[in-house]
Amino acid sequence: MKTILHITKRQQWEQAKNVGSYRADSLDTEGFIHSSQATQILKVANRFFHHQTELVLLFINADQVKPEIRYETADGELFPHIYGELNLDAVYQVIDFELGENGLFELPPEVVSLG
Repeated sequence: MKTILHITKRQQWEQAKNVGSYRADSLDTEGFIHSSQATQILKVANRFFHHQTELVLLFINADQVKPEIRYETADGELFPHIYGELNLDAVYQVIDFELGENGLFELPPEVVSLG
């Protein structure tokens, strides 16, 4: 199984569960849902979600994602982008993603084990 990760607000995830699919704001503004590989998630979290709370980390089985996933270059690395609404059955785990005591995100043990 190939796992990709996505950070979202807890409220957006709860709404997705009620609707039956997940769509990030970036799907409307950029045409895809930003995702990361395990080795990229800390850099993404600390750059784009600095000082945000009430976040969750979605663990997504890329093999079960119905929309196309394209690995595209950003900042010199290949990032997985999901081109459509995410089907919820592809999400196999959701954990709280919180800031550490130093104000930065720390790699959760669940992500370390993907390594």
